[in-house]
Amino acid sequence: MHIHILGICGTFMGGLAALAREAGHKVTGCDAGVYPPMSDQLRALGIDLIEGFGADQLTLKPDMFVVGNVVSRARLPDGAAKFPLMEAILEAGLPYTSGPQWLAEHVLQGRHVLAVAGTHGKTTTTSMLAWILDSAGQQPGFLIGGVPLNFGLSARLGAAQRPAPGNATLGEAPLFVIEADEYDTAFFDKRSKFVHYRPRTAVLNNLEFDHADIFDDLPAIERQFHHLVRTVPPSGRVVVNGLEESLVRVLHMGCWSEVASFGEAVSDFSADGPPHAFDVLHRGQAAARVEWSLTGVHNQLNALAAMAAAHHVGVSPQQAAQALGAFQNVKRRMELRGTVGGIAVYDDFAHHPTAIRTTLDGLRRSIGGSDARILAVFEPRSNTMKLGAMKAQLPWSLEPADLAFCHTAGLDWDAAQALAPLGVGPGQRAQTAADIDTLVQQVTEAARPGDHIVCMSNGGFGGVHAKLLQALQNK
Repeated sequence: MHIHILGICGTFMGGLAALAREAGHKVTGCDAGVYPPMSDQLRALGIDLIEGFGADQLTLKPDMFVVGNVVSRARLPDGAAKFPLMEAILEAGLPYTSGPQWLAEHVLQGRHVLAVAGTHGKTTTTSMLAWILDSAGQQPGFLIGGVPLNFGLSARLGAAQRPAPGNATLGEAPLFVIEADEYDTAFFDKRSKFVHYRPRTAVLNNLEFDHADIFDDLPAIERQFHHLVRTVPPSGRVVVNGLEESLVRVLHMGCWSEVASFGEAVSDFSADGPPHAFDVLHRGQAAARVEWSLTGVHNQLNALAAMAAAHHVGVSPQQAAQALGAFQNVKRRMELRGTVGGIAVYDDFAHHPTAIRTTLDGLRRSIGGSDARILAVFEPRSNTMKLGAMKAQLPWSLEPADLAFCHTAGLDWDAAQALAPLGVGPGQRAQTAADIDTLVQQVTEAARPGDHIVCMSNGGFGGVHAKLLQALQNK
């Protein structure tokens, strides 16, 4: 089959392209603007990328157009279609489908799917789970919205037959681990992506309001999470964070599968000890010990979730803990990009206030009571943040940082006003910049040896990391 992917450079669609290529399909794709790591991965696979969404791409004559959720029926100010290729597909009556639907029909069918859902930590937890299963010899397939450093790629098909079946009642279907996103599927299918995946093991990691561009309120997202719960079979397992009231409400809507809880002191999987070295308790009994390089309570909870999911397919807590000891995290999750003159520069994907806060809290805990400062450099780039739906939470999210620097390009709201509780302006705790060069200048002037600079964005952030390292080198 020849598939042509519209919006191929998104993390999900790029991973889908890699899977299709590995499965022997011919893959081409188009997008507008690309940035690493996905662009690097696609080029390494030999997948040709076409810039833009021109209608002339119909001449490729693929068997199926796979449409990413970046594509819409939007019009430009002059009235022209923003995505002329999509308009041409519709006009010609050619076959098209969404990424999640294609994946469900051509990859997930016949596999035991382990899906990881949640507002935060999906990529990290999915990566942990894939690594645990791989370390246990089960050769899982996976599709992850990032690049786990242990694997060096974001997607693979995995074994066609399961090498090491666990619980016999679950059969010997090969395993596939997938990051289960609640964002909508496509412009023609407004259901959450994860309803297509039909998991036998579903992780509900956490849930709070996000995606203000498509969800009116938290109950609207809770309903989508319950749609996921409805698809889990009787022999399946729903792994749920007992600390989250929103998830308790989701399960109260109905659950027809086994529930395994984590997080609370009294739960199926709990932790005793600090996040970097802790005992894992299974139903109150010591079952394993995790000692690893990651920090932060959020990662401790992510680990418990991954262990509970792996346990469902026959991996013991001890095996899982041993694997986590060698877990190297994910690209763009507190990834150290370089150190210049005693100043460390990190790249992190955090873009929701809660994620920003937990990332900074984790770093603060790891550097302890030293004199080292944290400089938070961020851009409110997600649709929710661009709308300003969570601007009131920004001062709280940045509290663990000594200084904060906000890139304001593309915002329709006043970032300086939102950050006013911190104090805004030269010499103050927070500064804003309308362009990357000004932002780099502000950070470079403020930085001193011993500082930790954390750059947070869910996009390329204008290559700010490399620019900061170069500017610090020239300082």
